[in-house]
Amino acid sequence: MRSIRAAAIGAVTLSLALAATACGGGSATGGGGSNDSPKTLTYWASNQGASIEVDKKVLQPELDKFEKQTGIKVELEVVPWSDLLNRILTATTSGQGPDVLNIGNTWSASLQATGALLPWDEKNFEKIGSRDRFVDSALGSTGAQGQDPAAVPLYSMAYALYYNKKILADAGVTEPPATWDELVAAGEKIKADGKQVLGAEGANLAENIHHVYVFAQQHGADFFTADGKPDFTSEGAVAAVKQYVDLMAKDEVIPPGNAEYAQNQSVSDFAKGRTAMLLWQSASANLKSQGRSEDDYGIAPVPVQSGTPGSGKQVNSMVAGINLAVFKNTDNLDGATEFVKFMTSDEEQKILNKAYSSIPPVKAAQSDPAFDTPANAVLKDTLAQSAVALPQVPDESQFETAVGTAVKDLFADAAAGRPVTTESVKAALEKAQQQMPAK
Repeated sequence: MRSIRAAAIGAVTLSLALAATACGGGSATGGGGSNDSPKTLTYWASNQGASIEVDKKVLQPELDKFEKQTGIKVELEVVPWSDLLNRILTATTSGQGPDVLNIGNTWSASLQATGALLPWDEKNFEKIGSRDRFVDSALGSTGAQGQDPAAVPLYSMAYALYYNKKILADAGVTEPPATWDELVAAGEKIKADGKQVLGAEGANLAENIHHVYVFAQQHGADFFTADGKPDFTSEGAVAAVKQYVDLMAKDEVIPPGNAEYAQNQSVSDFAKGRTAMLLWQSASANLKSQGRSEDDYGIAPVPVQSGTPGSGKQVNSMVAGINLAVFKNTDNLDGATEFVKFMTSDEEQKILNKAYSSIPPVKAAQSDPAFDTPANAVLKDTLAQSAVALPQVPDESQFETAVGTAVKDLFADAAAGRPVTTESVKAALEKAQQQMPAK
């Protein structure tokens, strides 16, 4: 998923949505809340590029192509990540939403639980060419295990460590850090050379979740028990959150000002040469749009505690990505299904994922030589060997809001010079757990 800052209202809204499972994305008079024509669809796209305008330039030619092929016009709205989750949740309760929409893949189980999204059973998958066309890792983040997926994979992504070659070389850092200790040690050299070390989005709830979940995996912990109950205060979870926040609070490799970042400012800082390193999902296209050549930076796996990335405690990314969903009460189900088929076709998968420097979740497209670049090699290897899906539980979006906010507040403490201790981290996570729905 790209950068997301879901507001605290999300948990409340989702609770309402769960109580209104009959609601969906259309209206009594028209699918998408406004259109009842079989020749029109409404589509909410997530902001994947450097700006909404960039997304419109990428998507509109493809939507025009779809209209030429099918006669169906697609009315596009690119929704910022800061608004997308709440917009979707509101649509599930009001019945006023789009026909087709992008969702962050970590939300799949939460939105599935509302009953508003079209289930992708075998019959529906056959309409778009079969389930077997998609890679397993992408299908693993499409809804709760044992249920028909709530959405179809559209873009696959993984986190990587992007590093400025010149800044590292000038500081005498000869290799990108492979462990967190190496990153902190490299940071001392980079700071001595007068540069900032590592960018982060401290006020971005979902970015916080993505990173602390990976740290938790590296500490052998999870934020949920096997039966889906919140478990935010285990020793490993507390250690994970503290280690991430300590990159600012103790190690001083994340600048204090990043505590307020929530709108991709860390990517811009890296593109402008202000920071030496960045942890981000499939950032090459974003950096290119800001004038940064791939000759200027390198891409390496996200650091782990020791050794090389892999399974178990060597996990170094969540399975990131975007899924394509259909509100099941759309009045243009045939058109919506045809649009999903178009967007996940081999040819469109190559075009769109190349534009966004993501990895196609469709097998035939992923094997295209265009995705054999050094950058994509790191991402594909991570997805295949050392990435895990975030918990596919109904309360996942509340988890993002509650724990993401706790980490945001801890970053604020660190930036203000207030101590971040094991006790303060545990207290913040206890507060977050109390905000989760009762089981």
